[in-house]
Amino acid sequence: MQFDLTTFIFEIINFLILIWILQCLFYKPLLEVIAKRKQFIDQTLADAKAIQAQADEQRSLYENRQKAWEQKKQAAQNALNVQLELERAAAMKQTLIDLEAERQKHAVTQAHKRHELEQQIEKQALINAAKFASLLLKQTAGSELETRLFELLLSRTTILPTVCLQTLEEQADIAIKVSSAYPLTTEQREQLQQQLSAQISQPIRFDYQQNSELIAGVRIDIGAWVLNANLQHELSGFAQFDYDD
Repeated sequence: MQFDLTTFIFEIINFLILIWILQCLFYKPLLEVIAKRKQFIDQTLADAKAIQAQADEQRSLYENRQKAWEQKKQAAQNALNVQLELERAAAMKQTLIDLEAERQKHAVTQAHKRHELEQQIEKQALINAAKFASLLLKQTAGSELETRLFELLLSRTTILPTVCLQTLEEQADIAIKVSSAYPLTTEQREQLQQQLSAQISQPIRFDYQQNSELIAGVRIDIGAWVLNANLQHELSGFAQFDYDD
């Protein structure tokens, strides 16, 4: 086979023409399509990056808000715990104060009840002692004790109280009631009448009565005034003395 230069040249020309045709009709449009595709892909990637950046920004913002909310929630929880603890401590303190006040009140009430019971027991004991002494003195009292008590009454009526005398001066008729456990003798009556008449200027009426409940001694009623020198009064005063104190 012989080499034909002309044929070779034409083949080269054909090849170049084919390349030109391919470049003009196929390669160039293909490059444009590829360029457009690449541009679209780049734009899509750019949009995706922008969206990703926005998403990252939103996520960061959400995380920051979530963190701030958690901090606020924790601060509120801590404040609530502190408030609850303060209220619990205040309530506990008030409860202890109330319990102490109730305990003291109960102690005072119990002490008052004990004191009243002791007073009642003491009063009853004094009353019983007075009754016993009254029974004993009734059996032992006599004219000698009666005389001594009468003399004691005379010594007490030596000078009547000024208020008593002023009250008696306003009365036109004065009645004096004289009660005694034993009948007074004529001499005793005269002594009593002389001593009272010397102090009272108005007319006086004396009413003598015997009262065995006096046990021994005398009682004089001058209007609203009462003078006692008898065992019944003394025993009654003995029964009430400690209780009244």
